[in-house]
Amino acid sequence: MIKPLIALALIFSAALSPTQPGQSLPIIEILDTAPVFLPGGDDGSGRVLGIDSNSPAERDGDGNLYLFTSSFHPYRSLGTSIFDLSWPALPVFISPRADVRGGQWMEATYRDEDGTLYGWYHNEPPNLCGNARQTAPRIGALVSYDEGETWQNFGIVIDAPVGSLYCDTRNYYFAGGNGDFSVVLDQNKEYFYFFISTYHRQVAEQGVAVARMRYEDRNNPNGKVRKWYGGGWNEPGLGGHVTATFPVLIDWHRSNANAYWGAAVHYNLHLESYVMLLNHAIDGNWSQEGIYISFNNNLENPAGWSLPQRLPIYQQLGWYPQVIGMGGDETDKLASQTARLFISGRSFWEIVFHRTDNEEPGNPWQIPPRPVPKERPAPIIR
Repeated sequence: MIKPLIALALIFSAALSPTQPGQSLPIIEILDTAPVFLPGGDDGSGRVLGIDSNSPAERDGDGNLYLFTSSFHPYRSLGTSIFDLSWPALPVFISPRADVRGGQWMEATYRDEDGTLYGWYHNEPPNLCGNARQTAPRIGALVSYDEGETWQNFGIVIDAPVGSLYCDTRNYYFAGGNGDFSVVLDQNKEYFYFFISTYHRQVAEQGVAVARMRYEDRNNPNGKVRKWYGGGWNEPGLGGHVTATFPVLIDWHRSNANAYWGAAVHYNLHLESYVMLLNHAIDGNWSQEGIYISFNNNLENPAGWSLPQRLPIYQQLGWYPQVIGMGGDETDKLASQTARLFISGRSFWEIVFHRTDNEEPGNPWQIPPRPVPKERPAPIIR
């Protein structure tokens, strides 16, 4: 039986773009419901792997749903919906490249009108800091003509500037780089927008930033991505600088780091707005303090995202929050009023979006008073 967990009212703050004055944010309702688990990968060891990134999904013209999960390598499962996907997910083949070493996590996909699949992966090259565990992620591009079973590798399209590595970091995983991202095509089909996490050695370039690439460049992406910097799309994807949409609160390379990361973005049909979910790390070990949500009507304006607000989920489950729609054409990039909320590939909730701009006839929802503050649970440690 579905029962309301809590309703969350979010009001615009000073973080709003000047082009959106006085607009109210949705009311977000979180509902407990029967659990759904996305399929982990089968690497041949006899065990099912955990899910360690965003999990993109695509639908074909016959009503099939293809879902990609990753744990050092991408895996694919198939069904008609998120409720009947094949178990376990099977490995896909990515053509090797001499200039791409280390793990590849597929974090975003897009299906073109002719059925061609495009994908983007988070890559962690080894041995950047000698024998230390730390690496510096970067982002590569792929294309598939067989529903994601095999992929041609275009190579790296986004990475951090030369000289931005910091091997004396107190960060457990990264000494620099650009990664932990999602990609969405705008509603006008002009640009793919990349929402990237940045780990530059300089705190001024750390946080969640944005880059974009023209839709028409999807088959030739190398050198075509531009990063948002200084109020415009002024820097190249390869080696360029960024101005973060959500800057870190405390340097990623300190033991008491405080930063948003791992954006997952979808377009919400009911809200007619883009929705972003974020992780929030509160130390160099990436302890998870909570899951946050933000809204923006216009991807061309990276400053237009609302101030992130914490979702009232007290049963912390890990990282990688994302919304996956349940309708016939919905995926992780497109959802309607009611969708599933996943964290680390596990969903115990529906998420319901209620408009507050008087466009819902007979809408009975009223903005509730602020709830009594509750003590937060201990953060999740990876």
